[in-house]
Amino acid sequence: MARIVDRRLDGKNKSAINRKRLMRRYKHQLKKAVSDSVTQRGVTEIESGEKIKIPARDISEPQIGIGQGGQREQVHPGNREFNRGDKIERPKGSDGSGTGGEASDDPAVNEEDFAFEISRDEYLDILFEELALPNLVKTAIVQQASVKPVRAGFSNTGVPSNMNLVRTMRRSKGRHLAMTSNPRKKIATLQAELDDELSRPMQNMIRIQQLMTEIRKLKKRVDLVPFIDECDLKFNQFIKQPKPTSQAVMFCLMDVSGSMTQQVKEIAKRFYVLLYLFLKRSYTKTDIVFIRHHTTAKEVEEEEFFYSQETGGTLVSSALQLCNETIMSRYPVDEWNVYVAQASDGDNFGHDNAACYDLMANHLMAKLQYFAYIEINQSHQQGLWAQYEKVAERFETFAMKHIKSAEDIYPVFHELFRRKETVTARR
Repeated sequence: MARIVDRRLDGKNKSAINRKRLMRRYKHQLKKAVSDSVTQRGVTEIESGEKIKIPARDISEPQIGIGQGGQREQVHPGNREFNRGDKIERPKGSDGSGTGGEASDDPAVNEEDFAFEISRDEYLDILFEELALPNLVKTAIVQQASVKPVRAGFSNTGVPSNMNLVRTMRRSKGRHLAMTSNPRKKIATLQAELDDELSRPMQNMIRIQQLMTEIRKLKKRVDLVPFIDECDLKFNQFIKQPKPTSQAVMFCLMDVSGSMTQQVKEIAKRFYVLLYLFLKRSYTKTDIVFIRHHTTAKEVEEEEFFYSQETGGTLVSSALQLCNETIMSRYPVDEWNVYVAQASDGDNFGHDNAACYDLMANHLMAKLQYFAYIEINQSHQQGLWAQYEKVAERFETFAMKHIKSAEDIYPVFHELFRRKETVTARR
């Protein structure tokens, strides 16, 4: 019977199938650990992988073993201590104290837990599972300055690294056969005549010498034909083609007045980070614009956006107005997918609430793919919430949620961007 032995080296991801099977089996534990990490880990670490601990009881499998009772025979290889007929003391059974080592002082470390490390991509896949960006397909494809090399046939010139060996050798073989065809035919004819002369009893030595001389000349002529000539070389040709990319811009709006504490800002920051990572997975290019406001609005860098604080009241309309102007001047809606996320404690001057509704309903919402508003406070909703409820009634691309603590961030984010099932009617 024939046997085939595969001696190829194992690939880099030789355990990829087993890894996926393990992740499917303990999907619930993985999702819970990833969800908890959103609030427990630092903002700068949220995009990295995660180490998941699965209790030993969750990975146990039923087993069939040999009990301690009864009589049985065993063969112990390498026995130098006992002879046939000797009685061996029965092994002592477990006293119920367990076989593990001493318990650790750290409650997070358990010797019987199974530690499973997931990569960055696996972490983000679990984090954003069952989520989808609303209105993802719009005018998302635009031409950028970036280009990519694309195969465009073959060329007779090029660099050695682009040489097409198959076509080069094919041309060389054809040229060699064409240039040496007649000499080879003459060599075959003369060789046949020479063999005939050599086989005769009375050999004509003069004719034999002539034939051998002509054959040597023809063979030398064949050998002078180069195996590979410059005319044989063929190179893979590449042209630079403009690379179409999908692009989005994310506007982060936040109140930095005296009522916004640093704890509230940290909660808002985690929400912004989740949204930014989510956009990066869906678009090739993602810009982010930070707009902070109190009574006036200003576009700032990330550091100033999250860690500066002002005194005084709040005019939310100033941020909405600046956002609208920035979109019209720098991010045309026929080329960019525009998303806005706003975080606030709900505080706003009463006379400004109507202006916010007018800006949202009549100017801003028509330009956006999605607007997500989160209100972070421990009390009831403020006057701004009531105006935004009117906007939510008119536009499906507007969503709003209330957050009380950091533990609410991921559930709220999941609810805002939950994948909606679509049903296609059949005629």
